[in-house]
Amino acid sequence: MRLFLHVLVLLSGVVSLGAELGASRLLAPYFGTSLVVWSSLIGLILVALAVGYWLGGKWADRSPKWESLLSVELGAGTMLALLPLVAAPVLERALLDLGHLQIGMLLGTFAGVLVLLGAPMVLMGCITPFAIKLATTQMDEAGRVAGRLFALSTIGSFLGAFLPTVFLIPLMGTRWTFTTFALVLLTLALVGYLLRSNWKMAGVTLLSVALAVGIGLFMSSRPIKPGPGVVFEKESPYQYIRVVERPNGWFWLHLNEGLVVHSKYHPEKMLSYGEWDYVALSPFLGKAKSDPSTKAKSWAVIGAGAGTTARIVSYFWGKDAWIHGVELDPDVVDVGKRFFGADLPNYQVDVNDGRAWLKTNDNSYDVVSIDAYRQPYIPFELTTVEFFQEVMDHLNEDGVAVINVSRPPKDMRLVNALATTMAEVFPSVHLMHLPDTSMVTLIFGTKAETTLEDYRANLVKADRRFAPLLRKIRDRVGDHYDRSIVLTDDHAPVERLMDLMLVAQALDGHWLE
Repeated sequence: MRLFLHVLVLLSGVVSLGAELGASRLLAPYFGTSLVVWSSLIGLILVALAVGYWLGGKWADRSPKWESLLSVELGAGTMLALLPLVAAPVLERALLDLGHLQIGMLLGTFAGVLVLLGAPMVLMGCITPFAIKLATTQMDEAGRVAGRLFALSTIGSFLGAFLPTVFLIPLMGTRWTFTTFALVLLTLALVGYLLRSNWKMAGVTLLSVALAVGIGLFMSSRPIKPGPGVVFEKESPYQYIRVVERPNGWFWLHLNEGLVVHSKYHPEKMLSYGEWDYVALSPFLGKAKSDPSTKAKSWAVIGAGAGTTARIVSYFWGKDAWIHGVELDPDVVDVGKRFFGADLPNYQVDVNDGRAWLKTNDNSYDVVSIDAYRQPYIPFELTTVEFFQEVMDHLNEDGVAVINVSRPPKDMRLVNALATTMAEVFPSVHLMHLPDTSMVTLIFGTKAETTLEDYRANLVKADRRFAPLLRKIRDRVGDHYDRSIVLTDDHAPVERLMDLMLVAQALDGHWLE
């Protein structure tokens, strides 16, 4: 039984951390993968494990029996088996009840994790104290036994950090991953009962195994996040992807919680009627020239998504405009070709991280567009002086960099911080506040010093196809912003900045739509 005990502790450690990482994928379609979601998840799991250690220690002292430990395995395994069945209704309820609040991400995640994982993680925390109690026969070996078992549990957690993300979730999805974890715990309980010749509890455990397999088979044929018009959904190694066909014929790309639309496409319309259209105006922000199209020959799009920006640029600037996209998730690239008309002859997509791509790419561009920000929280490494210097180094002599910034209404703190940071690198910074929304601002940084007079002079030479945009945007470009914090790789508190903005909007009675 000693060898079995060691195997039990090792595999329970695998399941413990694996379930935590798997839970992040359960949460993603409803609450996303922002820092606050991860903080809630990790914090509550740690609290649950701490309660389990305390409870397991007391329980083991009162009932130092194998049957008690095996009942913990059986209970935790059965609860994990139920997760794929109950996760969607629980998380949807949390989203509907709490998601309209500005702190809905925090409260919803907290409630979802507590209901779904609180009890099983408490039981998982009970395992190691029980194992130490059963393995210790003499007081002078208590330290060695505890150290050995905690080492095994930690090694198991190390393996659990990679097993779901590298193998299980990409191969079988989140729900079957939890079913697999449940079967691991239930198999350990079953073997333990058989070794103890406890045939009654072995039979009960077999029923739980059948329940886990049945739930897994039942849920495998059901959508991950049901909703009207869903034509595609998938869990990639990076995120939850969903394509929705709207009643008016538009295709929308949602990632994770679906807070924003990441790409749009209509087979009969060239414009997106969104921020992607206005990115195509970037060359007009450069120095005044007799032919602005000479500044629009080469484009880089960091955060290419499903190709909406590339398609819009190709429409406005023609097939001669070469567009080099960068997208982290290859599944999103495939979705773009399948649903969003992104199979363009002048469009190449590299699957890579945006900043890593900049460091390994020697090309230079007339325009670099950055649209890799996931609201409300954005990756800090794409907001810093060092990042924008990398962008600057990849611009041609008269090149323009543009970033797409979503924000709460009436709150310019994020825009101010990004504009201030860009001004540390670019000679000129201009802002375009998009029409029909108070939620999006485009910020332009130019490699050569430019003025608004350059912008207006370029507009005079604009092709007529730009007219629908220019009627709305002509007078919405300026160079005013309030000086704010300069973001660096060493200090870029963008999460704290967003938290302050969200709290302010909550107190003001608004919410981020």
